[in-house]
Amino acid sequence: MGRTLYLMNSGELKRKGDTLCIVRESEKPKFLPVESTDEIMIFGEVDFNKSLLEFLTQKQVILHIFNYYGYYTGTYYPREHMNAGAVILAQARHCMDLPKRMEIASTFVTGAIENMKKVIEYYKRRRADLQVSDILEDLDGFAESAPKSDNVAALMGVEGNARNRYYQFFDRLSTNPAFQMDSRTRRPPTNRMNALISFLNSMCYLLALSQIYRTYLDPRIGFLHETNFRSFSLNLDIAEIFKPILVDRLIFSLINKQMIQEKHFEKQSGGGIYLNEKGREIVLRAWEERVKETIEHPRLKRKVSYRGLVRMEIHKVQKHILEDKKYIPYASRW
Repeated sequence: MGRTLYLMNSGELKRKGDTLCIVRESEKPKFLPVESTDEIMIFGEVDFNKSLLEFLTQKQVILHIFNYYGYYTGTYYPREHMNAGAVILAQARHCMDLPKRMEIASTFVTGAIENMKKVIEYYKRRRADLQVSDILEDLDGFAESAPKSDNVAALMGVEGNARNRYYQFFDRLSTNPAFQMDSRTRRPPTNRMNALISFLNSMCYLLALSQIYRTYLDPRIGFLHETNFRSFSLNLDIAEIFKPILVDRLIFSLINKQMIQEKHFEKQSGGGIYLNEKGREIVLRAWEERVKETIEHPRLKRKVSYRGLVRMEIHKVQKHILEDKKYIPYASRW
């Protein structure tokens, strides 16, 4: 399992022999390990050329780029190195066959809802005064209705309603008025909680995308999220399972431990709120620690990182579409 490199400062990323090198003014060149790297995330003003992209393709390294405000802008997705026509055909057939597509798409929704409930129950055990029974009851209802949806649009409606109901729990849990959400807003986020959710959701989508690249599946063919003119869809499906336990639990940890504070946010000229450079560094450090964290896998009887769990989830989807084994989404145990 390769590592992720985060480039926060300006400079030039270049190939130097058979390795990567970052060059900055008034500093010695810093050499970066390429053989053990899966992906690079660029937040600073970093220059690079075609030779660098060719080298990344050769080494099978993905490059993600973010703008000044820390918003994801795009990915250099190298030529796919794991090609299997039978898998792509099976994936496409499952996407075009409505009953098969609805089966797996509804499972993404019910799996996501199950992990939302796990997050709520986790904090309920730690705060006896937390009133959440109404939210849990509604989430149960959404989980029951998801498999009964007639089409993907209706299913997406169930997912959206479940997510909005779940987000109402955030303001009940957070006692810090600086991190009240009120309602979910995007493009741009209008408060600090929304800024954290948007930023870390992007990280979760990219985590799933990078792990899909290491499998035979095509990230452009999704099941819950439409396969249309967007670049990638399957990673959005996979991320639904993991956002509650990776993103949301991390957000509450950062706030409760006061690792992230009001001073780590700034306002855009257009009115949106975003993490400043120091805030991004804190959040990314915590995110990397989180995805590298290991848990005891109940079936394998060994420790597996959350990054590894995401890849295992993708392999489970692959087995499902090849009709080797029915897909059962990962459910957090606590």
